[in-house]
Amino acid sequence: MSGPLQALAARYERLATKGEVSPYGYSSERISYALVLAPNGCVVDVQPLLDASAGKPQPRRMVVPQAVKRTSGIASNFLWDKTSYVLGVSTKESRRVAEEHAAFKKLHERLLAGTADPGLQALLGFLAAWKPARFPEVPFSPEMRDTNFVFRLDGDEGFLHDRPAARKIWLSYLRSVDAPEAMCLVSGEIGPIARLHPAIKGIAGAQSSGASLVSFNLDAFTSYGKEQGANAPVSEAAAFGYGTALNALLAPGSRNMLRLADTTLVFWAELDNAEAVVRGFFDPPRPDEKGEAARIRHVLEQMAQGRPLRDAAPDLDPETRFYVLGLAPNAARVSIRYWLESSLGELAERFRAWWEDLRIEPDPWDGRAPALWRLLYELAAQRKPENVPAHLAGELTRAILTGGRLPRALLAATLMRLRADHDVNGLRAALCKAVVVRDLRLSGSPPKETSLVSLDPDDPNPGYRLGRLFATLENAQRYALGRNVNATIRDRYYGAASATPAAIFPVLIRNATHHLASLRKTGKGGLAYKLEKEMGAILDGVGASFPKSLRIEDQGRFAIGYYHERFGRASVLPDTDLPDAADTTSED
Repeated sequence: MSGPLQALAARYERLATKGEVSPYGYSSERISYALVLAPNGCVVDVQPLLDASAGKPQPRRMVVPQAVKRTSGIASNFLWDKTSYVLGVSTKESRRVAEEHAAFKKLHERLLAGTADPGLQALLGFLAAWKPARFPEVPFSPEMRDTNFVFRLDGDEGFLHDRPAARKIWLSYLRSVDAPEAMCLVSGEIGPIARLHPAIKGIAGAQSSGASLVSFNLDAFTSYGKEQGANAPVSEAAAFGYGTALNALLAPGSRNMLRLADTTLVFWAELDNAEAVVRGFFDPPRPDEKGEAARIRHVLEQMAQGRPLRDAAPDLDPETRFYVLGLAPNAARVSIRYWLESSLGELAERFRAWWEDLRIEPDPWDGRAPALWRLLYELAAQRKPENVPAHLAGELTRAILTGGRLPRALLAATLMRLRADHDVNGLRAALCKAVVVRDLRLSGSPPKETSLVSLDPDDPNPGYRLGRLFATLENAQRYALGRNVNATIRDRYYGAASATPAAIFPVLIRNATHHLASLRKTGKGGLAYKLEKEMGAILDGVGASFPKSLRIEDQGRFAIGYYHERFGRASVLPDTDLPDAADTTSED
């Protein structure tokens, strides 16, 4: 666990140096309104802080004192909060609302006691005089309830939480929190240990309020008398750092985050110019994108054609350290699916190997690098993202990143979709090929056996030959009956033919004799002869009898052979020359 936390904490330090993340003790929160106070604490106005640049007004992101971690308890934020705390009003009227407002008053009366700052004195005056029953009065309105408020002194441009006195009080409060000291697992320094770790937001499927990457909340997690954060000592500063960095990576609009089924993927590098390229590894730019995206697309296209990163992008240093973190929801927590720390060059080589394993002809990507999410959609019913098998996204990504064997479940899921909807397209054939070829390559098989890129008439594998035979039989049906047959042999027999050939192929071959005879009767004897010759050449390599069943790997080869024969070989007769069939539901 300390590996990703250390890398995230280091990223925070780099971003903090450039002023791109909140300083220690602060966080970026969504704020809707500012309560403008007179020096005596009277309400002067309520100033909207909504951002309408994107259409519908949305709360503005502001850096405020770090939000407390709330589950079911009551705890107030400092100098900002939602209306139930600030004003004692909410759309959900209950006793809890009064308790939340009382907690807000108590915290600020304690921390601001004795302050000489005019703005903070104004806030104390407001809290002493305010009654929730006054909320219906101007300048308040019902839509303000349950939004976040900050404070401003009338006549000042800044907010109360930005005043030097407020910052001093807040940082002094953070240092005074009673926390045991120990050596931090992340920084190696002695300091106050975080009892609770920051909430991580933006994880697909996790709680919208945030989930914990590190937490201990049961007696079973207690060891040697240590409770909660003391079980895994991480300093307050390091916990804040890794949490801030990770939440920035997961923020809406982040280019360092992708969602693949139930896995949320975040990645970052020590050099910013490398991050855009790695995002392209997972999600290549669209052909119509311009500017930087076009440059990245060019780099990826060269890599997909076999060029190493050093040649495709000379401006990138292959030794740049790179980090990939896969996260998944687990109740109120976040679980780490995988963690990779590598160099940019090594990561690029692993993706290049993955693209080489996928390479098939005819090319379904037109020379572009394939997008991982697009391949995952081929495993989902109706190709809907929510139907992608949850475990496969994480397992497949891990195999790509590590260069290990692809999950056997990937092949099983692809074959299941082929049997279900009979759509043997290039993407699915490529997935079958990738699993089969990588297994062979990692087992030390000769290069000839690990190709399967294009049509190979000499390939002796029974699954591959039977896939080719099935495509040839389907061609015979198409040429005899025309393009508008309601149910082809692929629609009716693909699943059974690829799993139990001996039970299906004799029937298909008998039907094919009728199709060939029909071609001869219509004056296409040359076409019938060519099809019959192709069928004979394929059958010569099958053996004396059809196999009763095919292993799962050979069922994958069946799909590859079908794709090669059906779409890779020049058609015997162009589709434009096919006759229009009569409306029929027969496969004969």
